[in-house]
Amino acid sequence: MKVTRFDPNDTLIIVTARIWGPHGDKHLSLALDTAATQTHVVPEFLDEIGYGPQHGDQITSVTSAIGNEPGYMMPVSRFSALGFTLTDFRLHVHDLPETLGIQGLLGLSFLRQFDYEIRSAEGRILTSRI
Repeated sequence: MKVTRFDPNDTLIIVTARIWGPHGDKHLSLALDTAATQTHVVPEFLDEIGYGPQHGDQITSVTSAIGNEPGYMMPVSRFSALGFTLTDFRLHVHDLPETLGIQGLLGLSFLRQFDYEIRSAEGRILTSRI
């Protein structure tokens, strides 16, 4: 079992993730979001490690309170969060409001592969592989 800590006083549950790309790897901050079916990352972050729209394999859109946001799906070579690393992991790439201060959302496309328990008062996420 892996334990990931987060700030229980923050308005979002923020976790650190890591993505490997053609030009290296980079850490990013993601909001854990059990209502998001996919794991989302903003395009600017992926540009920095060598990924872009040419790596996408499906055009998508996300409906939010501000309207439809265009995006795309793409695989990344490696993705790590909550103490676990997956290879050939698919991400949904689209913009998020900059005011959130995050580079994306850790959604069910990642979370479904694990059993996890969120202990909000303690500021801990307990995660184990299914």
